[in-house]
Amino acid sequence: MKKLLLVLALVSMGYTNAQTRNKGTMEITPKIGSSSFYENSEYDSSKYNSGVQFGVTADYYFNNRWSLRSGLIFDKMGGTNTDAEDKYEDILNYLSIPINANWHFGSTRKWNLNFGLSPSFLTKATAKYNGTSEKIPSSAIESFQLGFTYGIGYKIGITEKFGILIDAQFFNGLTNINKATDFRVVNAGYSFNLGGVIQL
Repeated sequence: MKKLLLVLALVSMGYTNAQTRNKGTMEITPKIGSSSFYENSEYDSSKYNSGVQFGVTADYYFNNRWSLRSGLIFDKMGGTNTDAEDKYEDILNYLSIPINANWHFGSTRKWNLNFGLSPSFLTKATAKYNGTSEKIPSSAIESFQLGFTYGIGYKIGITEKFGILIDAQFFNGLTNINKATDFRVVNAGYSFNLGGVIQL
């Protein structure tokens, strides 16, 4: 028992010492998570669908409180509509490039709050109706969207050069993705992620 307590104490000291970063520090964070998105429309909104979000982000630190975060993130967006007999789902796969200001706060900078814009490029669009899938034509959906992204995270320092990030990210579409009809449709949703933070 005493050995276990000693190990926990040493690990917690590592958590405390590994959080602050100096100007010019670079971190990369491969991460994976669970996401839920829906299509928000002025005519009718869909229900959430679920998916996997994964990718890698990088932070460049200007000081120990502020960094610029960007990267490449794969998102499954779209949404579902279900009635008594039928189920319809849009499966929209995007490659997103978030460009976020990242504020690190708390006495040891374990917490971060990020916000900014996220250009996203459509890589695949599929409509699924009662289990049957077909491609959504390019004439019906925009290949580019711009969204506002924000999130909060907590970093657990394991060593000076490595930590674990737990975060929640939110996306609100700013541009209309609908080309087929005259009403506006945007993607919206959130994800919960786990990542490994590597200081270069």
